[in-house]
Amino acid sequence: MPRLKSPNISPHFDVIVVGSGAAGLYAALCLPTHLQIALVTKNTINMGSSNYAQGGIAAAIDPSDNPTLHLEDTLKAGVGLCDHEAVKFMVENAPEAIAHLVEMGVAFDRKGEKLAMTLEAAHSRSRVLHSADTTGRAIIDTLVSKVLERSNILIISQAVALNLWLAPQKNRVQGISLLHRNKIEWLKCSAVVMATGGGGQIFAQTTNPEVSTGDGVAIAWRAGAVVRDLEFFQFHPTALTKPGAPRFLISEAVRGEGAHLIDEKGNRFAFEYHPAGELAPRDVVSRAIFYHLHKTTSDPTHAHVYLDLRILAPERIRYRFPNIINVCQKWGIDVFQEPIPVAPAAHYWMGGIACDLMSQTSIRGLYAIGETASTGVHGANRLASNSLLECLVFAAQLSQIEIEPNLVAPDSDVFQVDYDWDGEMEEIQAIRKMLPSLMWESAGISRHGDMLNQALYQVNRWRDNLASFEIVKFLANVLPNQRIELNSANAEEQLRITAETMNLLDLGYLILKSAGWRTESRGGHHRNDYPKTSNDWDVHTLVQGDRLWKSPTNIKSEVSKKIF
Repeated sequence: MPRLKSPNISPHFDVIVVGSGAAGLYAALCLPTHLQIALVTKNTINMGSSNYAQGGIAAAIDPSDNPTLHLEDTLKAGVGLCDHEAVKFMVENAPEAIAHLVEMGVAFDRKGEKLAMTLEAAHSRSRVLHSADTTGRAIIDTLVSKVLERSNILIISQAVALNLWLAPQKNRVQGISLLHRNKIEWLKCSAVVMATGGGGQIFAQTTNPEVSTGDGVAIAWRAGAVVRDLEFFQFHPTALTKPGAPRFLISEAVRGEGAHLIDEKGNRFAFEYHPAGELAPRDVVSRAIFYHLHKTTSDPTHAHVYLDLRILAPERIRYRFPNIINVCQKWGIDVFQEPIPVAPAAHYWMGGIACDLMSQTSIRGLYAIGETASTGVHGANRLASNSLLECLVFAAQLSQIEIEPNLVAPDSDVFQVDYDWDGEMEEIQAIRKMLPSLMWESAGISRHGDMLNQALYQVNRWRDNLASFEIVKFLANVLPNQRIELNSANAEEQLRITAETMNLLDLGYLILKSAGWRTESRGGHHRNDYPKTSNDWDVHTLVQGDRLWKSPTNIKSEVSKKIF
């Protein structure tokens, strides 16, 4: 069993890692072993999006492939917004990352003695390693077992990160506050690594788990960190669409193996929108489905198309996609006899906390890894199966971390409170329910300036309204070195719901503001009032506080402007 934080342990660590997906776990393992590390997880240790990753992890390790080809494919998918230096760093370090996973015991599929690789959309070579159709789970299970072996890593489960603790008058992290075991407490540290995953729960239709509420990005932004390219959200084309079923992702690898995307009449309609058909980049295929449904159905919001696996050999389906078979079977779909009903859903956030090649953000001592980060490798549209690779390559950079001595701070004062905010929860929960629908309709697959502005107005009204709520004021006024013990039985759950709702509202504000500002279409950001890509927007969108500005697509140029 994971070692959980004892109330008697001194709340001081060298590094606190927030998030326990592939990025957080691998980061904890890559940090120097002499450091004392806390690994904070919102739920149990294996409940993040990485655990759901099916397709695999991309790496140019086959003799017929090379990192230059992988780089070119990534740059092309990113539609001009990838940072060349960051992509080059990732693809060149991919073989080492894969070798380390194999060494740790990740059981990738093999073809004879060689690692098996498959083709996925927008890749020019078969370079995606996999473990059946549960690659993420295979990686996570291995990383968890390694973390549990490490005596210098302490796991804090069922804990919600609330706010960063910044040194007075210094742009430097010195800790973080957590909601945990009916307490709010501040943990001191020299560095915080944000690895909280994405923010798919901002949209009504998403493949992301319930914990994906964008906490890391919201917390960092409130602390003054620079965030980047938040308008770019990837909508996966093929999520299971069945009444009552979760939006379970039907992997890109299914189309890579040869499955057909068809409409009600059996037409392979994707070729009407792109020469590559089903294997076009994800944003292209998602928009093809979106427009085709609007053209051919009376209720496109609730309609779907189909993914037909029947063209594949049954034994190949059983070998490659056992988990997809089982999930579909659970919802009454026999993939050997009928096509799978699918439609797009929010899947991956290309934007995040801006960071450099060392994963350092604009705040000293604050690092960002994985989907929480904006490293520049994904640009406007992530290439399939690059996400797990990014997690590993950039987390490995933390092996070179230089820890500054922790600033002296007095011990915590303990306060007991009996607050119960039951009277405010109905409205908070109503907003929490309405926000994803608003974002899906206004900032989903196809956007328009008027809709974005109307949604931004509504989100700001909700934010202003909730700012006067007693529970929101309570969260905002918990000071560093205050340890709050919650005596009410409902208080912890009420505070968690409120913290997540405020985070999602902040994300809604940032996404809508960024999307309204970028007057073009590119990758995961499509505006039907500005349908063309513009050379004037070959730039990143940067946000700090309420200020937006443009920055060239080059990490060095941002460094020279002292963003980092």
